[in-house]
Amino acid sequence: MAKIGRPEVKIEKEDFEKLCSMQCTLVEIAGFFDCSEDTIENWCKKTYRGQTFSEVYKRKSAKGKISVRRKQFQVADAGNATMLIWLGKQYLGQREYQDITLNKDTDDSILEMEKYFAERRQEENS
Repeated sequence: MAKIGRPEVKIEKEDFEKLCSMQCTLVEIAGFFDCSEDTIENWCKKTYRGQTFSEVYKRKSAKGKISVRRKQFQVADAGNATMLIWLGKQYLGQREYQDITLNKDTDDSILEMEKYFAERRQEENS
């Protein structure tokens, strides 16, 4: 008897895990295997003992983050690290912080605004 329905999509576990380590999204992974996102979700549940794509991706994408960190250290010695800095910000949560201190007492514009709004409140209450 012939099978009814769509042919089964062949998803190679090794390819799937490599795509995760490259930080590919669910949409991109589904596109790679030419299937729907639901197919990837169902395949993950079947292949990884009930785990969702999100759960599996969290573990498998960590390998890619390690690679980015390793490359950052290697390129730091070589000089130009612009792209790796960008990747670090995107995937590793690295940020540049600026310490901005506002001295309210010496900033005339803030004092003027406070005075203006105080006068407006006073007019509304009268």
